[in-house]
Amino acid sequence: MRVNSLVDEEIIDSLYAASRVGVPIDLVVRGICSLRPGVPGLSDTIRVRSILGRFLEHSRVFRFTNRGEPEIWIGSADLMYRNLDRRVEAVLRIHEPHVRSRISEMLELALSPDVSRWELEEDGNWRRVDTLDGERLQDYQQALTDRSA
Repeated sequence: MRVNSLVDEEIIDSLYAASRVGVPIDLVVRGICSLRPGVPGLSDTIRVRSILGRFLEHSRVFRFTNRGEPEIWIGSADLMYRNLDRRVEAVLRIHEPHVRSRISEMLELALSPDVSRWELEEDGNWRRVDTLDGERLQDYQQALTDRSA
């Protein structure tokens, strides 16, 4: 998933339940995140990162492996109770293969170990990751800009 905020208790509880049965979950959350990743017995399989850059991104993307039949959805809402319980929001499934492929490429880049990011630790603190083995990691937004040129 890629969202701006994740604070809705029902969504978080569902993600914890999925983690407890072994589902790997990768989240890119730009701002507020109330979920705690990596807590033994609760969220062992959940990783949370944040990518901040020159551009203020507002993407809401949901990709599910769906037992080998991948689905990608995009939407208007952040995973916050004010959005999910008090507003009219929309999500739609992406069917067009080339669009699904492009969105998957963007998600894969965002989840790559080669991208500069912040990682949420189990204690709720964010840790900056901008080098690997002494090498500076690539800027996600710059990489997307370069690819689109």
